[in-house]
Amino acid sequence: MIKRTDSNHAEIIKALRKIPNLSVFSTHKVGKGFPDIVIGYKGINYLIEIKDGNKPPSARKLTDSEAKFHHDWKGQITIIKNIDELLEIIL
Repeated sequence: MIKRTDSNHAEIIKALRKIPNLSVFSTHKVGKGFPDIVIGYKGINYLIEIKDGNKPPSARKLTDSEAKFHHDWKGQITIIKNIDELLEIIL
């Protein structure tokens, strides 16, 4: 099953594409708990799960497949609710 994107998904990607020398790829269609986007910046790859910060915390919970992926993944993965949180991580 291909998951839907959160309402802030497109806005975050649009903002990221304005940053020089940064690449971003929307991976939400991968499914199976894989994060929503992958970012490449300054030689580092970031796996990012986007949640809608306007929703209550109960609606921002990871799905079962997302939680399993996060648990099993041995590398970096981050959950963000807005572009400001993401910029704090990558800049």
